[in-house]
Amino acid sequence: MILSIFWLTPIAAPGAMHIPDGFLSLLVAAATWLLSIGALAYAIYRTNQELGERQVPLMGVMAAFIFAAQMLNFPVAGGTSGHLIGGALAAILLGPWAGMLVMTSVVAVQALLFQDGGLVAMGANILNMAVIASLVGYSVYVAAQRILGDKPWVNLGSAFVASWCSVFVTSLVCAIQLAASGSSPLQVALPAMGGVHALIGAGEGLITVAALAFITATRRDLVESRSATN
Repeated sequence: MILSIFWLTPIAAPGAMHIPDGFLSLLVAAATWLLSIGALAYAIYRTNQELGERQVPLMGVMAAFIFAAQMLNFPVAGGTSGHLIGGALAAILLGPWAGMLVMTSVVAVQALLFQDGGLVAMGANILNMAVIASLVGYSVYVAAQRILGDKPWVNLGSAFVASWCSVFVTSLVCAIQLAASGSSPLQVALPAMGGVHALIGAGEGLITVAALAFITATRRDLVESRSATN
């Protein structure tokens, strides 16, 4: 998850991304690892049941796109910066379970090869960016479609709201994890994380809408096939 923790400690650089080691207690880190492993085991089971051979290459393409897109930062108020998480986009196109696996691969590669996020804290980063972001994004997107109908403008509007919600909710969960670990008081972490990521979520929504609009224009079948299963 995008994590701007410069306000939590003077040694953390502004705009730092993902939770680094040292910010979570061992108990919280272990709990998030267990939750992540359980969620991913179920995601693998569901993906094997639901995903066809046609969608498997799309998972690789989506992982590569999200990984590359996360390298591009956009400025946010107060000197912070944000980038695409991609959980909502992956879940919208692939479903929440395949989306979790795609996001997990991105988070793991970033941590193992680029030291972007700690190894002990990787369970929390996977839980936040892969599991929660995908589930929240997909749930909001599907709920909006069922209420408003499956129309092009509804799809794009729903994608924006779903992306914003995925970032905002994930930031609040991250704040709770930090508070439970004693890294920052909840009354400080919750409004600070929520405030910054409310702005970052808007950027996430715009990027997701642009990507979805491009895919709809070039490969409408990918969007329609996913909408038919909702």
